[in-house]
Amino acid sequence: MGVSIRISVIICTYNRALTLKDTIQSLVVQTLPEPVNWEILVVDNNSTDGTRLTVEDFQRRYPERIRYVFELQQGVSFARNAGIRESRGEIVAFIDDDETAEEGWLQNLTANLYSGEWAGAGGRVLPPMSFSCPRWLSSKDPFSNGPLATFDKGLEAGQLHDPPFGANMAFRKEMFERYGGFRTDLGRSGNGVLSNEDTEFGRRLFAAGQRVRYEPAALTFHPVEANRLHKRYFLTWWFAKGRSDIKELGLQPNHKILFGIPFRMLYDITVEVVRWIVIPTPSKRFLSKMKVWAYAGQSFEQFHQWKETKRKGSVNSSKSQPRIQIGE
Repeated sequence: MGVSIRISVIICTYNRALTLKDTIQSLVVQTLPEPVNWEILVVDNNSTDGTRLTVEDFQRRYPERIRYVFELQQGVSFARNAGIRESRGEIVAFIDDDETAEEGWLQNLTANLYSGEWAGAGGRVLPPMSFSCPRWLSSKDPFSNGPLATFDKGLEAGQLHDPPFGANMAFRKEMFERYGGFRTDLGRSGNGVLSNEDTEFGRRLFAAGQRVRYEPAALTFHPVEANRLHKRYFLTWWFAKGRSDIKELGLQPNHKILFGIPFRMLYDITVEVVRWIVIPTPSKRFLSKMKVWAYAGQSFEQFHQWKETKRKGSVNSSKSQPRIQIGE
């Protein structure tokens, strides 16, 4: 009879063999209380670099700890759902393929999930200690957190009211069996930067009355690559985030619209354009510019959804939210 696995750690990866090595290394040194058995699943989402060789090297050294899963369908949601499907643990944890986990991360993230009181948990995600914000960006503004993959609710543990980020979260596996997997129309796919697949699942749990715990001692560090420290990256990210928000929520009913775009949003865009032009502080000026790009992404997606409903002759302006099965 095989050993019972209590925790499965899932790393979904795409062409990041170099950073993946550091991620896995930070995991294999994690320690848990002796009765707790756990595994690492690396889900390779069509990598063309040395990802498989990197995983096989670790498998030779830790044969009982690491498994390799290949997912042909491109997209982080497909990869996460494949990892959930293949996992053996009653708790499923997630970490990104370019992060490193601090000592005690896995124990701190999952310790309170066995009793059934909590559906899941989210930990802190910080940039490297050496990171410093450029002059045009404010690290204290929430609009900086998404592109930098930062999730920090302070040092006090307790109930979360915002869903955790996929870079550092864990759930009891039964939550996916009960409420479905990650929506495959959301999230990164290849080099695309759509998002919300992780936070949408968290909001689904909240809507069902489930509770998710914040564990500040479950700490990971997310690198800030050179390409992320350009204004273009932040604007691209927020345009995609705007699209993702509309993909998740659909067209909102009971709004006056112009080609699918609410008049209120057109007003908000105008206000932020004016602020972008006149505010003298670089970080505040760029904040307004990011908001303009986010609104532009929302408008883009709203227009296309409106055009599609018109093409189909639909009079229903709301979009149903698909329930994604883990096996899909």
